Amino acid sequence: MTDSSTFTVFLGQQRLVTAPLRDTLSYLKQHLGSQARHQPLVIFNDQTGKVVDFNLQGTLEEVLEREAPLPKTGPGRPKLGVVSREVSLLPRHWDWLEAWPNGASAALRRLIDEARKADPVAERKRQATLPTDRFLTVMGGDLPGAEDASRALYSGDSATFRQIVQTWPEDIRHHVLHLSAGAFEESAAGEQP
Repeated sequence: MTDSSTFTVFLGQQRLVTAPLRDTLSYLKQHLGSQARHQPLVIFNDQTGKVVDFNLQGTLEEVLEREAPLPKTGPGRPKLGVVSREVSLLPRHWDWLEAWPNGASAALRRLIDEARKADPVAERKRQATLPTDRFLTVMGGDLPGAEDASRALYSGDSATFRQIVQTWPEDIRHHVLHLSAGAFEESAAGEQP
C-alpha cells in the first residue's frame, strides 16, 4: 500500500468514509467499535478495489501499530516504500536482469517505470478499470444492469455506464463514478462524475 492509498467503508449501501488507512482505522475504531450491525460492513482499498479486513481488537494505538505501522528506520529503503515480494523467473530472465547496473531489483523498477510512462492514458485506464470492476462485483452485483455496466466499463462506453448506474443507490453510484473516472478518460474529455 502506498501513502496515497485510500479506503472506503460501506455499511450496507451507505458510504461511511473514504480516507487514508490510518484515518480509516481511527474512524472504524471510534465510530463502529463493537456496535452490533444489521448490515454488512465492507471496506475497500480504492486503488485495488479489493475488499480488506482489519483486526480492530485492542486500543486505537494497538490497531494502528498492527494494521498501519509507521515506517521504521534502519537498513533498506523504508522511506521509499520498498516492499519485498517473491518474483519467479526463468534462469535466462535472472541472467538478463542481473546484467543491468545496480542489480535485478533496480532493473525491474526501471522497466516498470518505462512501461508506465510509455502510454500514460492506457495506464490510467488500467488503474481505474480493475478496481471499479471489483467494486461493481461486490457492491453492484445484485443491482439492475450490473453485468451491462461491467461490459460498458471494459469497452470504454462512458454514456452507457453512466446511464446504467444512474438508478443505483446514491452512495454506490457516486463511489463507482469516482473510481471509474480514469477508465473513460478519452471518451469523457472533461466530464466529471
